[in-house]
Amino acid sequence: MSEIARYIDQVNQNKRKALSVFLTAGYPQKKDFTSLALDILDHGADLLELGIPFSDPLADGPVIQKSSQVALAQGITLKDTLHYAGQIRKKSAKPLILMGYANPLLRYGLARFIQDALNSGVNGLIIPDVPLEEYDTFWDTELMGLDIILLTTPTSSPHRIRQIDSYSSGFVYCVSITGTTGVRSSFDASVLENLTMTYQNVTRNKMLIGFGISQPEDIRRFKPYCDGLIVGSAVIRTLDDAHPGDYSKAVNLVQSLGQACFF
Repeated sequence: MSEIARYIDQVNQNKRKALSVFLTAGYPQKKDFTSLALDILDHGADLLELGIPFSDPLADGPVIQKSSQVALAQGITLKDTLHYAGQIRKKSAKPLILMGYANPLLRYGLARFIQDALNSGVNGLIIPDVPLEEYDTFWDTELMGLDIILLTTPTSSPHRIRQIDSYSSGFVYCVSITGTTGVRSSFDASVLENLTMTYQNVTRNKMLIGFGISQPEDIRRFKPYCDGLIVGSAVIRTLDDAHPGDYSKAVNLVQSLGQACFF
């Protein structure tokens, strides 16, 4: 069992669903991002996903797209993201995951990136635009040591979900809705039906649900269908108008989400 899977299992054994929080590296302020990330980890987040800023984040909605653009305008690079991971790792043992896209990794050099990620204390990667069909050609398993977390979607068949489960490590990322990331005001019955089916077919890994989760009520609704939940846009949105150094809205939101994870 990998470090990520072991940690999620430990959280579940303590009668809680795991909470993974997404932050765009370097957003909203380059200089104090590490302290923000550590505050989030100290106030309810069990895992931290660091988003690698990219100009064409296909799976991300407008809130995260904007945060990525702001981070890029501040000069945040993949190297900076790895540096943040290293700084966070020095003060937290919780799982660190990098989320990004294939292009920046290839430009950086995939073998170099994997080695630098390992050296920075990163545990896993989520790269949405490397599908199952390209797994074996993109990832050189001899270079690995990182969990590669794959995604299911509402259009994934039971057979494909089982394939994704067999390739994924750390956990399976279950996308709750079709479309991009972002806050949703409601979920129809078909969403819960699909989550039920997906959870039944993910048997090898833990399963975390993401996309559209923004409030404790969403956590409580989805708890029966997963081992953990992922929140991104809702947290990023609280940072949009934050005064430098005052991230209390984000911390308070994460704290309330974490409390809702108990079962």
